[in-house]
Amino acid sequence: MSTQQKAPLIAFLAANVISICGTRLSAIAIPWFVLMTTGSPFKTGLVALAEMLPLVLCKAAGGPLIDRLGAKRISVTADAASMFVVALIPLLHSLDLLSFPGLLVVVAIAGALRGPGDAAKGTLVPDIATAAKVPLERVTGLESTTERLAGLIAFGLAGALIALVGEVNALWIDAASFGLCALLIKRWIPTLHNHKQDDAEEGTYRQQLHEGWTFLRSDRLLLSLVIMIAITNLFDMAWSAVMLPVWIRDNGFGPPEISLVLVSFSVMATLFAALASAIGDKLPRMLVFTAAFLICGAPRFVVMAFDSPLWTLVVVAATAGVGAGFINPVLGALFIERIPRPLLGRVNSLGDAMAWIGVPLGGVVAGAMIATIGMTPALLASGAIYFLATMSPLAFGRNENWGGRQPRRRRSDPQETTDHQVAAASPQ
Repeated sequence: MSTQQKAPLIAFLAANVISICGTRLSAIAIPWFVLMTTGSPFKTGLVALAEMLPLVLCKAAGGPLIDRLGAKRISVTADAASMFVVALIPLLHSLDLLSFPGLLVVVAIAGALRGPGDAAKGTLVPDIATAAKVPLERVTGLESTTERLAGLIAFGLAGALIALVGEVNALWIDAASFGLCALLIKRWIPTLHNHKQDDAEEGTYRQQLHEGWTFLRSDRLLLSLVIMIAITNLFDMAWSAVMLPVWIRDNGFGPPEISLVLVSFSVMATLFAALASAIGDKLPRMLVFTAAFLICGAPRFVVMAFDSPLWTLVVVAATAGVGAGFINPVLGALFIERIPRPLLGRVNSLGDAMAWIGVPLGGVVAGAMIATIGMTPALLASGAIYFLATMSPLAFGRNENWGGRQPRRRRSDPQETTDHQVAAASPQ
């Protein structure tokens, strides 16, 4: 691969690391700030709701816009705007103007911008694979690896940064990360597919949105996976945003111990996502996907429910990272292979939004469960639901084609033999 071919892939991966790293820093800083200043798990969950609900709604509604204007343009615009919005939090805090309702408003706007911005980045993957002349699963695997790496870097530094400069000041780093991400994508990411500008030819925005839903609804495998991931994402958010901080606080620890748990997870997830990018095309997708979720899901809740020592939670979190490393490479390539390129923006956005629909409720659900039934029953109930959701691919996907070197051809794909064939021909 020449240097010119490498440039888009390297820029995309660098932008992914920078953007996610900043976001993960704020994911620790803001919940911990709210928990320490209010002492309320419910308010901590409310902040997560304020960010994630607009994110999910705007991600779902933004798909046709990505298909019309192009993923690159939407990504750059959303990141540039996010830089200014996120910077408002430390700015208003320094001026003593940041009330709790004001924080909710700013976080909600940031979430609304992140929705289409994140979806647009995922839609760039086929163009990057084509420009770099690499298999599709290589890009999705490396994308997942850099996401895990960003989490590792962010979670590793978060505790020290919060202790050094305070929770809100760490958000200046988050704001800067969005600006740098916009610059990298603007300069280095190619635009290989033209997007029609004639709305009459393409149909109305509402018709395009409905077309994406019709395709997703008709694909039994993709729809069942989206529903499963929506459930597991809800409880992942419940665990990370509320249950883990509360458990850490109740056991006499603080932000450094939160970082320790999350870093142990991220180290292993990063290493095994890299492994998945190298050997993903040789693995049975359904088996790997189900086993990965079994490892990374319910055990985290169970070990906390039995009030195990901190080192036990760290070991279980590291083991969970092994499974988590394989999930996104398989899932990303599966979606891109099964969705025709002209519909990728709207279907991918809808799928992402549905998968994230439980995320805004995760923190609120966790806070309500802890308040009503107590910490231990809440953890055990969450682990049980997570396990049942994890087993759903065996029930709904056993007879479906999970793809690979020869993914299934669909009669509903309008351009199956044109530009979509580039993605479909790449082994997974």
